Amino acid sequence: MNQQLHIVIAEDDEDDRFIIEESFRRNSQFTTIHLVKNGRELLDYLHAPEKPKPDVILTDINMPIMDGIQALKAICKDKELNDIPTFVYSTTVNPVYQMKCRELGTKGYLTKPTALEDFNKIPEQIISIMEDVSTS
Repeated sequence: MNQQLHIVIAEDDEDDRFIIEESFRRNSQFTTIHLVKNGRELLDYLHAPEKPKPDVILTDINMPIMDGIQALKAICKDKELNDIPTFVYSTTVNPVYQMKCRELGTKGYLTKPTALEDFNKIPEQIISIMEDVSTS
C-alpha cells in the first residue's frame, strides 16, 4: 500500500495525543492527521461538509462526552461513513469491548503500548491490516 492516507484520531489524553500524532507523522504514508478529543468531536468532524472524508479512523474507547463505542455505533449506522475503516486502540484489554468493536465492523483492536517507542508500531499495524483486508 503506497498511497497517502488521511487519518482522524480520537484521543482524550493530551500526552497520548501528542505521542500518537508523532507516531503517525513519522510514517510517510499518513500525510494528513487530524486529532479530536472525544467521540462527539469525531462525529462533528466527519459530518463537517468542508472537511475531507478520511481514509482511516482510529479511536480510543474511554473518553468523556462520547466514548469510542458510542461513536463507532453512530459511524456504523451512517451510510456516508460506514465504509471508512475504523480501528480502536485502548489500554483496556476487555473481551467484551473487543467483541463489541468487531460487531461494529472495526478492522482492528490495538492495545495501547506501555513503551513509548512501541507507539510507532501502530501506524504500521493499521497499514498491514488494511493491506490484508484489501487483498482478501
